[in-house]
Amino acid sequence: MQRRESDEPARFGDLEDLDHDDPEVRAFAEHRARMDRPHSEATVEGMLRGVDEFAQSANRTGGHRRLVAVAVVVLILFGVLFTVWNAVGYMLGTFFG
Repeated sequence: MQRRESDEPARFGDLEDLDHDDPEVRAFAEHRARMDRPHSEATVEGMLRGVDEFAQSANRTGGHRRLVAVAVVVLILFGVLFTVWNAVGYMLGTFFG
């Protein structure tokens, strides 16, 4: 039995006959592994997997797509900060107001 290297994609499937050292074959095998992975968004692990995939794809892109990804993250963080600020203000107003 051959041992798989740690940086080798999780599955090659019917791509076994192709060259495992070819970057295009590796990229395609990684793409297929991502596409075949079940996505259960109902669990915390599924949601974190989605965040991880978004971060990895944002790191792979460049130009205006990367700018859009950064803008989405900044808007999400701004929304979270705004919500927390309002919640803390409401609690302080309720307890000390």
